Amino acid sequence: MKQVFLVFLGGGLGSALRYVISKPLNLLLQNFFFGTFLVNIIGCLLIGVILGLSSKNNFLSANNTLFLATGFCGGFTTFSAFAFEKHSLLKNSELFHFSVYTIASVVAGVIAVAIGLWLSRLGD
Repeated sequence: MKQVFLVFLGGGLGSALRYVISKPLNLLLQNFFFGTFLVNIIGCLLIGVILGLSSKNNFLSANNTLFLATGFCGGFTTFSAFAFEKHSLLKNSELFHFSVYTIASVVAGVIAVAIGLWLSRLGD
């Protein structure tokens, strides 16, 4: 139960920080969500550092890693976990799986949003 609370707490903090950073920055450029882009890239950098430190001489405990990587980075951006998984596929020279996973995730995600928007309008 402690681990679930750590993920919950980290996720809440990450989500709040994502909102504070991305909300004003998304207004800067038309047709480009600069705040969201920046948060996604920062999240990728952070999850790389966190997971790198956690595997390096047990620098971070399992609970710290849960709080920071799964919780905070997961709340800050799920893109960070997506990027880390893609990196793992590249590291293992699984180019086919990397390509399929990347393309399928982006295409399916956009289609899922469109379907969700369509479903939300059914009662209108």
